[in-house]
Amino acid sequence: MNRLIIIVLDGAGIGGAPDAAKYGDSGSNTIANTARVLGGLNLPNLQRMGLGNLADIQGVVPTTDCEGSYGVMLEKSAGKDTITGHWEMAGIITERPFPTYPHGFPPDVIEAFETAIGRGILGNCPASGTEIIAQLGAEHMRTGKPIVYTSADSVLQIAAHESVIPLEELYEMSLAARCIMTGAHNVARVIARPFIGEPGNFTRTYNRKDFSLKPPRPTVLDALLAARFSVTGIGKIGDIFAYQGIDESIHTEGNLDSIRRTVEAINTSAPGLIFANLVDFDSKYGHRNDPAGFGIGLREFDDHLPEIQSAMQDGDLMIITADHGVDPTTESTDHSRENVPLLVWGPSVARGVDLGPRTTFADIAATITELFGLSPWPVGTSFAHEVLTPSPSCGRGLGWVG
Repeated sequence: MNRLIIIVLDGAGIGGAPDAAKYGDSGSNTIANTARVLGGLNLPNLQRMGLGNLADIQGVVPTTDCEGSYGVMLEKSAGKDTITGHWEMAGIITERPFPTYPHGFPPDVIEAFETAIGRGILGNCPASGTEIIAQLGAEHMRTGKPIVYTSADSVLQIAAHESVIPLEELYEMSLAARCIMTGAHNVARVIARPFIGEPGNFTRTYNRKDFSLKPPRPTVLDALLAARFSVTGIGKIGDIFAYQGIDESIHTEGNLDSIRRTVEAINTSAPGLIFANLVDFDSKYGHRNDPAGFGIGLREFDDHLPEIQSAMQDGDLMIITADHGVDPTTESTDHSRENVPLLVWGPSVARGVDLGPRTTFADIAATITELFGLSPWPVGTSFAHEVLTPSPSCGRGLGWVG
């Protein structure tokens, strides 16, 4: 059973990106600042994996007796969004940032969209998703006009009440927007953002759907499938890669559901990759500037970490990381340009290896190809030899128990 499990704590940056100032994110450090504001975090399992060795995190102390290997990764791509972070892990460096719209979308885009859907829109401005539905939700329900908004990230979002615009119609609108947002307007994602409730008490639902750009070339996920390994995407992984390079995509409703489905996949999946995203850190806590919620989310994951580890077998390896920061303690409600943690654990993983600062998230892609005996990836540097202890009998890949 030769599985690699990658768990992305969406937005759980560890601070210190050298070019953070260029992105307006000087001082951002999602995990450490959250700990400071809360008076400390209690994360004993992540502490044993070496999280406290990566930064000064109140309540999470450094240890000389780590259960795995640890380091940080620097993003090489231009950007600080979900797409660039995940694509880079899968071996694609994004050289140019995707377009953003700090003043809303231009008239030609909005006119084309209104023509395509046969009605007007509300909004057309950068906004927090929860705030804009609180401001415009009642008018949306009265007029039937969808709410269009963006953020500091490369995204066009369409919010609609599920009783006003049914889900399938909202998805069709989003697909129409995806077809419009091409060329100079090729935003990374168009996101359908359904919500429910009454004025003054609106709630976004887990029926969100992303319409992402397809990766411009094959990723390491495609290489795995071509070599007849399985690739299971959990949470929004399928959306992020436009379902390219994934043979099973599992929709989930929040972190705890994603953790549960990850454990199920470990117990049942064929040799290959299990790629999971825990979205609540980003969507529920980071973007809403909720450090208390972020801290609870970290503790919940820490509490369930032994369950994930117990499901793993000889020949399994787990990487815990993030795709960007989303510091809930700053004035901004957007992503932050940060380094991300790299925690590696498994029955055959060396203990206490400091993997240092990695110069690109693509080191994960390079490691995947070495682990599974594939052709070396053209970008990134594998850390497989650094983390795996020798095995008396190996399968196709390096260090796997046959």
